[in-house]
Amino acid sequence: MPEAASLGRTLKGDRVELTERFPIACVNLRGAPSDAKFVRAVTSVTDLAPPAQPCTCVVSLFCSILWLGPDEWLVMSETQPGDEIAARLRQALQGVHAAVTEVGDGRVVYALSGVAARSVLAKGCAIDFHPRVFAAGQCVRTLLGKASVLIHARAVDSFEVHVARSYADYAWAWLEHATAEYR
Repeated sequence: MPEAASLGRTLKGDRVELTERFPIACVNLRGAPSDAKFVRAVTSVTDLAPPAQPCTCVVSLFCSILWLGPDEWLVMSETQPGDEIAARLRQALQGVHAAVTEVGDGRVVYALSGVAARSVLAKGCAIDFHPRVFAAGQCVRTLLGKASVLIHARAVDSFEVHVARSYADYAWAWLEHATAEYR
């Protein structure tokens, strides 16, 4: 079992902190939320039913499941290897119309936190980041600058920004520049 996510690059300031986190297991899951067998199988592996409400997530000690679309989720874990999660899901979903793909190696996750975190994100997204609109426990796929990202609000002033590894340096440079006035 891997250790909890460790830290890579870090920028700290009085109002914002930006940190690269790894490794985080990420498994893309596709299936029909209306299929009771699908939901039972996923729940048997993760102890969580995939969220049906758009742009939300569910969290346990083992993992998080983020809603990506009407039939798509991202299963994340800081304590379990992605290939093991994917294998257990595939086993549980045998005979059920579903797809499971381990995608952790293709992603980089940046943690952005602090009282200015929402202001930083608002500089590069068309999303309303006011806490009444984008609350803790919500997630959204959007553009940050020119990069496609998944943003997950973990707490009031704490976010994860998921980006494809091929855009990781661009996203880091964008976030570094956007946080400069708050550090």
